[in-house]
Amino acid sequence: MTLLEKIRNPRDLKDLRPEELPQLAAEIRDVLIQTVTRTGGHLGPNLGVVELTMALHRTFDSPVDRIVFDTGHQSYVHKLLTGRYGQFETLRQRGGISGYPNRAESEHDVMENSHASTSLSYADGLAKAYQIRGETDRCVVAVIGDGALTGGMAWEALNNIAGAKDRRVVIVVNDNGRSYQPTIGGLADHLATVRVSQRYEQVLDYIKTTLTHAPLFGPPLFETLHGIKKGIKDVLQPQVMFEDLGLKYVGPIDGHDELAMEHALSRARDFGGPVLVHVITRKGFGYPLAEENDQDCLHQVSPAASATPTGASQATRPAAKPVRRRWTEDVFAPELAAIGARRPDLVAITAAMLHPTGLDKFAAAYPDRVFDVGIAEQHAVTSAAGMAMAGLHPVVAVYATFLNRAFDQTLMDVALHRLPVTFVLDRAGVTGPDGASHHGMWDLSLLQLVPGMRVAVPRDGARLAELLNEAVAVSDGPTALRFPRGAAPEDVPAVGRLGGMDVLREPAAGAAPDLLLIGVGAMAGVCAQAADRLADQGIGVTVVDPRWVKPLDEALAGAAARCRLVVTVEDNGRAGGVGDAVARLLRDHDIDTPVRTFGLPQEFLEHGERGELLEDQGLAPQQLARVITEMVARRIPELVPEKQH
Repeated sequence: MTLLEKIRNPRDLKDLRPEELPQLAAEIRDVLIQTVTRTGGHLGPNLGVVELTMALHRTFDSPVDRIVFDTGHQSYVHKLLTGRYGQFETLRQRGGISGYPNRAESEHDVMENSHASTSLSYADGLAKAYQIRGETDRCVVAVIGDGALTGGMAWEALNNIAGAKDRRVVIVVNDNGRSYQPTIGGLADHLATVRVSQRYEQVLDYIKTTLTHAPLFGPPLFETLHGIKKGIKDVLQPQVMFEDLGLKYVGPIDGHDELAMEHALSRARDFGGPVLVHVITRKGFGYPLAEENDQDCLHQVSPAASATPTGASQATRPAAKPVRRRWTEDVFAPELAAIGARRPDLVAITAAMLHPTGLDKFAAAYPDRVFDVGIAEQHAVTSAAGMAMAGLHPVVAVYATFLNRAFDQTLMDVALHRLPVTFVLDRAGVTGPDGASHHGMWDLSLLQLVPGMRVAVPRDGARLAELLNEAVAVSDGPTALRFPRGAAPEDVPAVGRLGGMDVLREPAAGAAPDLLLIGVGAMAGVCAQAADRLADQGIGVTVVDPRWVKPLDEALAGAAARCRLVVTVEDNGRAGGVGDAVARLLRDHDIDTPVRTFGLPQEFLEHGERGELLEDQGLAPQQLARVITEMVARRIPELVPEKQH
């Protein structure tokens, strides 16, 4: 058995001899590389925290002591050391273990998180509760990256943690100089200075070694100098920023020296109050392909393609799937760069995700017009408002799930002032393996609440380029554009127009318009496929892609009045989504045509492939066709052949 196979819980880890720890670290890295390159997931961050995570579990007593990982994408090593080695090959697979902490998996997982900059607030709350309950022997550890420290919520929590000198909170700053891309801003500059400066420790060690051995006056003089060490720190090492907040500072520590980490963490654990341990790590450490990756140190890798069995002949090899255009990289990114060439007032803003949100091409062409604000979506939106007030047209590119964090700023800072800011929401709807916290299934409901907001949802790549141009042309209020992750479907051409909307299917000649089927975004193509099946049953179907779902085109009301049933399909939560807006439009026009809405339930969906999860919710073409046929049969039996009754 390998050492890793023997680790069934953190107590087993404590039984290892110090000389065995490098072997265990190597085994963990082997498992990470072999598994994550196959399943996909966050490789670079986990390679960088192997020794740190080992030291945490050898120093603290989880789950009595609570270890909170900010964002949580770097918790794979933690999973391996807390009894999940046997299930690790199922990482991010349907029915397998999650790519983030998950309370259902283990008592060692404190919360199910993936949104950054939250760990310190969780830790503050836990520590307050333990103090009130008299559980003073318990320690709370928050592991937060230097990238997550750029989020304002982290500093709100730091202010509260530092205010209580007797709460046992240990803050481990995992400083690798990057979040996705290199960390930016004043904090990054500060930590970079600390990272390369050891002069304070060297000077203090010299004074201590020399003076404590001097007879008579040595010890008193050392104590005097030790009393003015704050001044030495001010001059020689800028760690004073954290100590000014009231946090004891330890570090910087080599995060790949496990024994040094244990020593530092033990000191922090026994201090009895809030301590910040500054740890220097290298993202992707131990895997040259990751360490040498300039873009993001293989922050997240895609699953490897299935290998052809050894010895298989060319004739038996599976045919290569055609490569489809990707929403973000192949459509949005070049189109935004092209618009930028025509529009010198266009600027782009991102929250530490330049490449994942497709701004890299724009940044390469116009580096002075791109602003990466760090993991700070709230600031990104209000900063965009300021730019718009000064005559620019900002494009704020974030994942759909992260717009939730900046809803107040979208409502009160942008919309209230009717500012021309365009929100580009990548990874909308069901995102797949990242799970509940990453599904972008809330944005269409939230944005329906925002006065003056216009929302476009493209069904394919051609419409994404088309609607992006329309969105940035709006000058009297905010716009939003949302689309899924991954490959875009084949372009679905329109067969007609209805107001400003695209008609994708029409009833056969002479057939009555029995059903108005409204497909939102990528679900429009699904509706077109379902309509072909419905037409085979003799049901006259009109399929409409609204293109803009807020405000809805008034022509929908007239079309609905001519039909006997209206069905809407979207990959957003049903509550408050486009379906509800359609029903409200018909009520406002006093149209009695019944409306049935299909969408995602208001639940936190598990991780899995997008297609599988949509099928689970009945949103595949054949499922929609079957259910709609049954609905028609119940409501309008004469429209359905006898065999369907």
